Amino acid sequence: MAAAVEPDLQLTGAPSGSDASEPDGAGHVEIEDLTAGYDGTRVLDLERLSIRRGEFLSILGPSGCGKTTLLNCVAGFVTPGGGRILVDGTDITRLPPYRRGLGMVFQNYALFPHLSVADNVAYGLRVRKLGKAERAERVDEALRLVGLEEYAGRRPRQLSGGQQQRVAMARALATRPAVLLLDEPLSNLDAKLRREMRVELRAIQRRVGTTMVFVTHDQEEALSLSDRIAVLNGGRLEQLGTPDEVYRRPATRFVAQFIGAANVLEGTVREDAVLDAGGVTFEAPGLVPGRDAVIAIRPERVRLAHGDVAGANGTVAYRAFTGDAWQVEVRVTGGPTLTVQVADTGAGSVDPPGVGSAVTLSWDPADVIVLDSGADRS
Repeated sequence: MAAAVEPDLQLTGAPSGSDASEPDGAGHVEIEDLTAGYDGTRVLDLERLSIRRGEFLSILGPSGCGKTTLLNCVAGFVTPGGGRILVDGTDITRLPPYRRGLGMVFQNYALFPHLSVADNVAYGLRVRKLGKAERAERVDEALRLVGLEEYAGRRPRQLSGGQQQRVAMARALATRPAVLLLDEPLSNLDAKLRREMRVELRAIQRRVGTTMVFVTHDQEEALSLSDRIAVLNGGRLEQLGTPDEVYRRPATRFVAQFIGAANVLEGTVREDAVLDAGGVTFEAPGLVPGRDAVIAIRPERVRLAHGDVAGANGTVAYRAFTGDAWQVEVRVTGGPTLTVQVADTGAGSVDPPGVGSAVTLSWDPADVIVLDSGADRS
């Protein structure tokens, strides 16, 4: 149900998108030393977060990590305990929500059931006391942007979940916000519709060029939508980077295990700079002989073979088909259990060995992620 949107349509007066930093080095949105909490319990302690103009930034983390609190602090619905929030260099920390010039798309869309689609989109414009002609123009272009111009007279109950989500987007964009905040707007949709709406949401963002801050707990959403991802844990920023950076080069053990799946292993580095993790050895740059170290390797980077080949020998303890791949757990002889992801290559492919089969695991040293080399320890 892809929206019929024009590829060059852009809201009048909307900023053009750019992945570059601001000319003076400051971001479009700057968050500094921001703290917030509830009932005396601190849930957010963010030293600094800089959001570039025109970028799509996802705030990702587990439940209770502070991501929604962060969004509500920026929106003005939660008063921070300390710190500053700046948009275009202006401190908005203590401004009420209606004076911040920001847009918000809520998880439940918050549409007025008694109003038509057009009237829902026009609501924020009426609050701002825009003239009738300008309101009509903005409503028309916002509905064209999301491909719903033919649905202007309908009520929300007459729309699908995906269409309601697009109405909420149009309503927010019609006010031409400096920044658009999205609080898990796809979470109420089924899996198929969520995938479709990801494509539409990203396409809309690229057309209008508005800076978007997207809160989600869904890793696949964050990886597929974002220019950059801010990973939160316990109210703190664990890592900020592009999707490939946080996946391929996680900065911490938490990020490695939270983003996707990872085999995380600890051991001692031998004199030949090879890590011995419970009888399984790993080569990787930067390991310090004589020190304890922590490494990770993604399941899809582990190769599984059945036969007499070089590598770590083990036995299949578990095997499950997940649709596009097989998940296989291998108990290494005298060592740990490693998770392997074997891609399903089609009807003619050979299934991986079953439970109880003897197998051999191998990997490229370049795919080993060093989380703690031991180099910084005294």
